Amino acid sequence: MASSRNQCEGCPEITCISTKEVLQQDIAKNVVTAYDRIQRRGMSACLFGSGGTCCRHCNMGPCQIIDGVEDMIGICGATADTVAARNFGRICAAGTAAHTDHAREMVKGFIATAKGEGPHEIKDVRKLHQLAEVFGVETEGRDKNEIALEIGELALADFGKQDDEPLTMTKRAPAKRQELWKRLNIFPRGVDREVVEMMHRTHMGVDQEYHNIMLQASRCSLGDGWGSSMLSTELTDIMFGTPVPRRAIVDLGCLKEDQVNITVHGHEPLLAEALCLAAQEEDMLALAKKAGAKGINLAGVCCTGNEILMRRGIPVAAGFVQQEMALATGAIEAMVVDVQCIMQSVAEVAKSFHTDIITTNYRAKMPDSVHIQFEEHDAIGSAKEILKKAIANYKKRGDCFIPEETKLDVVVGFSHETINNMLGGTFRSSYRPLNDNIINGRIRGVGAIVGCDNYKLADDTHERIARELIKNDVLVLATGCAATSLGRAGLVSPHAIEHAGPGLREVCEAVGMPPVLHMGSCVDNSRILIAATEMVREGGLGDDISDLPAIGTAPLWMSEKAIAIGQYFVASGAQVVFNNLPTTGAKEFNNYLLEGMMDTYGAVWNVASGPEEIAKLMIERIDAKRKALGIDKQRERVLFDMAMRRDLGGGKAIGDAGCTGASHHES
Repeated sequence: MASSRNQCEGCPEITCISTKEVLQQDIAKNVVTAYDRIQRRGMSACLFGSGGTCCRHCNMGPCQIIDGVEDMIGICGATADTVAARNFGRICAAGTAAHTDHAREMVKGFIATAKGEGPHEIKDVRKLHQLAEVFGVETEGRDKNEIALEIGELALADFGKQDDEPLTMTKRAPAKRQELWKRLNIFPRGVDREVVEMMHRTHMGVDQEYHNIMLQASRCSLGDGWGSSMLSTELTDIMFGTPVPRRAIVDLGCLKEDQVNITVHGHEPLLAEALCLAAQEEDMLALAKKAGAKGINLAGVCCTGNEILMRRGIPVAAGFVQQEMALATGAIEAMVVDVQCIMQSVAEVAKSFHTDIITTNYRAKMPDSVHIQFEEHDAIGSAKEILKKAIANYKKRGDCFIPEETKLDVVVGFSHETINNMLGGTFRSSYRPLNDNIINGRIRGVGAIVGCDNYKLADDTHERIARELIKNDVLVLATGCAATSLGRAGLVSPHAIEHAGPGLREVCEAVGMPPVLHMGSCVDNSRILIAATEMVREGGLGDDISDLPAIGTAPLWMSEKAIAIGQYFVASGAQVVFNNLPTTGAKEFNNYLLEGMMDTYGAVWNVASGPEEIAKLMIERIDAKRKALGIDKQRERVLFDMAMRRDLGGGKAIGDAGCTGASHHES
């Protein structure tokens, strides 16, 4: 396989320096990556599948539907709009189910921790008490573990609620948004119930009206965003510590030639945290030294990587599209995987090296791998068994190549609480400075870049969008593999303020934060929901999320989870932009997603084809919100002298007169 394959005809360009360097080495000549498979397919994607009009919901078909052609509806009579809506709803259900199964494991781990079982402890007591208030749990005079146990049991019961009582966490949403959900009858109940109902309603011969199907898709997805994902994030913070800013490395160059390299790939933090603890144990370090290594080097891949990056500063070696390339370095003793986003091809790539792919979850096994079940009741024991297997491979390592390109100044750890404290201080934490700087025009608005990597577009897509946004004074929030990509590009760093517009740069310099904030893994998109809600509650930017000059994009979405995320943002009032949607084969339904939902939710899906077009559309939507709020005109900035300050009168604070963050001497 030629080293020029990363520029293959029909493949998007690989711009990552480390990735290109790895693929050009002789040791990688037999490695077949997703880029190669795209080239070898020699065919375009199925138009019916891409357009959402292939129906396999019964055994009379499959039926390939052509919108508007009488003879090309389903055998049962289902139209293109019905089929596309059913398929879209099932995608939402699958994405919600993935996040829900993840969250359930976190709740079970949280309960075990509260009972004193396992190696973890309740670290963030302040956040524990805040969540106790949400669940109505008494805290006065009670031990933290007793409080945690009651919260955990109530949280576990939330999954299976059978009555019409809304999920507990939904009470955190803005009041106006809750009223809308109540009026539409889409308040999410037990998440398990919503997933089951979505699957039932999209069964052959049940729900056949796309507006009604999408109400349930919203209800199901809201159960993810304001239920499963939010719950998982909060409990993970309480158990492992709420992230705070820290320096880290995001690059393949974080692998170490003289240490046992173990990459942790997947989505469930319980495994990764146990490995982090076990890798510090004296017996494991002694075993590594006996094998000839100087130590044990853990590195993350995909969203598990973002979890331990945020809390421990453990480096991230690769995002989703780089998982094969990480193995192609020949420097990894074991890739430890749990669930979600693990390509089956990694086991094939590993055959060319000494590397073991170690599966750890009974839900997710693959051929040509080693399975070591991670037992939560014996987390350290399981982790040590995994580490021993990896350490034994160190002596088998042959030639390897570790790129020298690293990003040493990446700063991560921007939880909602961190942002709140940075803006207002620990004792005066507030989103007021952010709101004020949006109102006065220093910050144009907020753009979220979230979601997956995908081989369909160039790997610098996230970077190009972010650069355009920050250049135009848009503060960027990032999660998931998008955040990893922006880290590799050097944008998740205070140094990136040199690429920001003058207003955003001034605020970032004053506060001491980058113009792109790394907020965690894909499940941590719930942090963005909370941040948006706090902006509404702070005042001055409308009374619902739909009023905010904010918009999100998942330009390289790959997973069904991304569609569920997009739908819960839209149903929460936040517009989203994707590169494509699997609905283009059904004109009326597609138009409903892109236009008609505005009347229902105050937000819609948007589609744009490339990074510059996506960024332009996001800025246009932000500007439209600014105009609707009456803050679209740049305010003149005046340097106050002492006479002008006295003229403010009545002891009125400068902040009340319009001073909003960048300097205490300006308005």
